[in-house]
Amino acid sequence: SLSEDKVWTTVYHDLQMQTSVGGNSLEKLPVLQLNYSATMDQISAITSSAEYCEQFISYSCKMSRLLNTPEGNPYTWWVGKANEKHYYWGGSGPGIQKCACGIERNCTDPKYYCNCDADYKQWRKDTGMLSYKEHLPVSQVVVGDVDRPGSEAKISVGPVRCQGDRNYWNAASFVTSSSYLHFSTFQGETSADISFYFKTSASDGVFLENLGNTDFIKLELKSATEVSFSFDVGNGPVEIVVRSPNQLNDDQWHRVNAERNVKQASLQVDQLPLEVRKAPTEGHTRLELYSQLYVGAAGGQRGFLGCIRSLRMNGVTLDLEERAKVTPGVKPGCSGHCTSYGMYCANGGKCVEKYNGYSCDCSKTAYDGPFCIKDVGAFFEEGMWLRYNFHSPGTSMKDLVSRTLLSSADPEITAPDLSLNKEELSFSFSTTKSPCVLLYISSYTQDFMAVLVKPSGNLQIRYSLGGTKEPYNIDVDHRNMANGQPHTVNITRNGRDIVLQLDHYPPTSYSLPTASDIQFNSPKALFLGKVIEIGKIDQDIYKYNTPGFTGCLSRVQFNQIAPLKAALRPTNASSHVHIQGELVESNCGASPLTIPPMSAATDPWHLDSASADFPYNGQAIGDGVNRNSAIIGGVIAVVIFTILCTLVFLIRYMFRHKGTYHTNEAKGAESAESADAAIMNNDPNFTETIDESKKEWLI
Repeated sequence: SLSEDKVWTTVYHDLQMQTSVGGNSLEKLPVLQLNYSATMDQISAITSSAEYCEQFISYSCKMSRLLNTPEGNPYTWWVGKANEKHYYWGGSGPGIQKCACGIERNCTDPKYYCNCDADYKQWRKDTGMLSYKEHLPVSQVVVGDVDRPGSEAKISVGPVRCQGDRNYWNAASFVTSSSYLHFSTFQGETSADISFYFKTSASDGVFLENLGNTDFIKLELKSATEVSFSFDVGNGPVEIVVRSPNQLNDDQWHRVNAERNVKQASLQVDQLPLEVRKAPTEGHTRLELYSQLYVGAAGGQRGFLGCIRSLRMNGVTLDLEERAKVTPGVKPGCSGHCTSYGMYCANGGKCVEKYNGYSCDCSKTAYDGPFCIKDVGAFFEEGMWLRYNFHSPGTSMKDLVSRTLLSSADPEITAPDLSLNKEELSFSFSTTKSPCVLLYISSYTQDFMAVLVKPSGNLQIRYSLGGTKEPYNIDVDHRNMANGQPHTVNITRNGRDIVLQLDHYPPTSYSLPTASDIQFNSPKALFLGKVIEIGKIDQDIYKYNTPGFTGCLSRVQFNQIAPLKAALRPTNASSHVHIQGELVESNCGASPLTIPPMSAATDPWHLDSASADFPYNGQAIGDGVNRNSAIIGGVIAVVIFTILCTLVFLIRYMFRHKGTYHTNEAKGAESAESADAAIMNNDPNFTETIDESKKEWLI
């Protein structure tokens, strides 16, 4: 699953921690026996199906050697699964007669591979995790070197802890409606517990069936919205059906859980209500089966088409994958977690099939996080700038990596001289200072492209690709973009055609003049915040360049290059980045794609003289609040304060005469460690406030 929180299964035993051994002359070796809360078979089922298991073991010693390293026979050993003896200790592994300190080379005495083997008169200890799960659990510890005067030892063994289910994705794909896998007869005479996940686009088919003379047990998809569990234990056939309000053949995973015991039978699908059928008070109770268990098509019936995974019958997971490898018509594993979940990888993130699910590869995007939806952005102080060189230092212009990244998704545009006839640019920003240069792309020729905020606060996109005297400008005059709000900009050019989309407004199309060249020749570097480039520079850009951009830029992407992300996340592209000043990561420019920004005329909260100079909780805040509203607000506050004071005075006056005394102490105060803790215990909103600030707003 995608969540990071792992579930641990823990099995305890009855041996006390720090069990003392020795201190008196013994005739035979002390043996410590561990009795577990589960049978060895049950523990074995847990360890074999887990991805990882561990068991803590510790030997505290005073003049009591443990493994007798480096050369001798071990004094102490432990017995694991199948009564095998093991001569390694916690923190080490099979076949390595060493303790943890011997592997990490930090034993008290470097001549030995265990702290205890130095045979000191002071207490020492060797501890660590046994994690070779095929040997677990520890069933006995046999202690050797405690028969000399002054020899003492203490043993601690932790519970067995296992994590992860290796069988969670043990799956098979049934390719034809006559495909099936067969397993040995299901032993479920008095109780049957069957669970699995399925995924299909077919509307019906048998999941599994096992027959007896007249008895049988069967699970099937009866229709696109019905799952059926039927059986006969000798009292006539019984069928339980769960009907789903939604289609079950939607190519998504659905869970089925069927149980039957002598009292009742039940069926559950996903989170739908459990369907229960009580067993008759009299009659047969034993389910007697003889045939093999068929998963898929059985006895000429139409079999299930699609994927089944994690099939557990009475706690044992059937290895569908292994059986499918040798069965025609059934494929091991389940292709296409991405076909079901690929759409969760957003913003151009690529879905990557993994054995146990999928992950999103965000490397070619300007986003981050498990689903590529977290903006990567930064706050720029005045005078700060970032340059991304399209070819890395010390390589020729024909640097392949940059060529493929610079060319847009189409591979045919990797022209050797790196000319672009199409580009895609997208980013979001927020600022209160104008004019400024948001983004500039320079070249080894006179060509350039720039996104500017003019002195009026309006946005301008400027293209100069040659062939015309003046650069081609797209002016968005009817909107002030330097209003401290986050704004998104998407620019796509294909040859002569340019499409610009701002915020949530409909895209607008523009066309380069016919005289203009349509090749962006030899792009050199991308600048954010300020242009520091040698050679002749456009006059307006030169003017806008000082003092530089102040504010936030976020999720900047030019074709497949994400310069801000390369600067803030170490990737193989980081060598292309040069930064002047200190780049502080912030999502203050992240555009919350919710409500279109209002115009200044209709926006009741519009600030006329907004000038923000500092990032505050990730959001640039304007400080020049309109003077009139400040005065009105002040008057209202004074009036409210006066009323409150009068009320408090009146209430106190009334209560003094009644002789009562009320304390408003927080309810959790007695148990709390401090006044702050008491408030937190008591006020449900307190915890919510904290959580609220931690949340990342997903777009």
